Amino acid sequence: MMPEDLRAISMLDWLENDLLLAIHSCEPASSDASFRRYFRIKVPNGQFIVMDAPPPQENVEPFIRIANLLTRSLVNVPTIFQQNLSDGFLLLEDFGSQCFLDQLNEHTAAGLYESAFDSLFKLQTNTPKLDSGLPVYDEPLLKRELAIFDDWFLERSLDITMPEPLRNTVHDILIASALEQPKTCVHRDFHSRNLMVLNADSPGVIDFQDAVIGPVTYDLVSLLRDCYIAWPERQVEQWMTQYYQRLLQADLINCDLDRFKRWFDLMGMQRHLKAIGIFSRLHIRDNKSGYLKDIPRTLNYVTAVCAAYPELAGFGRFLHEQVLPKL
Repeated sequence: MMPEDLRAISMLDWLENDLLLAIHSCEPASSDASFRRYFRIKVPNGQFIVMDAPPPQENVEPFIRIANLLTRSLVNVPTIFQQNLSDGFLLLEDFGSQCFLDQLNEHTAAGLYESAFDSLFKLQTNTPKLDSGLPVYDEPLLKRELAIFDDWFLERSLDITMPEPLRNTVHDILIASALEQPKTCVHRDFHSRNLMVLNADSPGVIDFQDAVIGPVTYDLVSLLRDCYIAWPERQVEQWMTQYYQRLLQADLINCDLDRFKRWFDLMGMQRHLKAIGIFSRLHIRDNKSGYLKDIPRTLNYVTAVCAAYPELAGFGRFLHEQVLPKL
């Protein structure tokens, strides 16, 4: 049952005394890599998810604003039934407990990814870029994200310092590639744990509150080179090429496949370096060590990209000679 903490007591008070809900049960539904928690409550006529986003660590306003934006884009995000901005509670539609990661296998992958591509295409084509109110994925943000890998994984976790010329070279290559891409709405965590399997209008899309306007390949590589599940590279390239053709036909891009693949590969590398740093930070700072098991898979994506691009060969050697032995 529910842990007896002050946030939980305050949440139940809001649900029962302000919203007048008759709570039959309240159980933890999930937590994520932030201070947010989620609870599943059952009432006489159904069930809901309650988001607990404690101020000042979390702010529910972006979630509400972007949920409304994506709903207008026909992306299936949870309906917000009630909100308590001062205390950081939201009463949400319950998408159930089955995410893509739970159901993905060689038999289900084609259908699940097809539905994910449809959802991503709606997000990219229906969400306005100019008046969305979303921040831009600009150079300062890209630099801050890359620094997470250097600070939390290399230095704090492994006690390794990357030579500054090498770091500058890698950062410059990745940032230039990201900034030259066409811009669309970017979910920023469009992967198997944030896509829920539904009976109708699947997938349900969650954890979108950090959305930005940014590189067209970001969410695609997040989905296909997922930190939590890996597919044969031939299959990844087939899916990538199919989606490339879709973007081309919609005039969202105007480039050949080789250039798109370079964008895809380098965008994935930027994202994976950030993810490795975040996994390390969760372990060191937040005592959330469950993500450490995903670092080898994620780092493998990085070394594979280094091997494919001569300008990243020096970084590849650095990883093989200094980083991998310490893992």
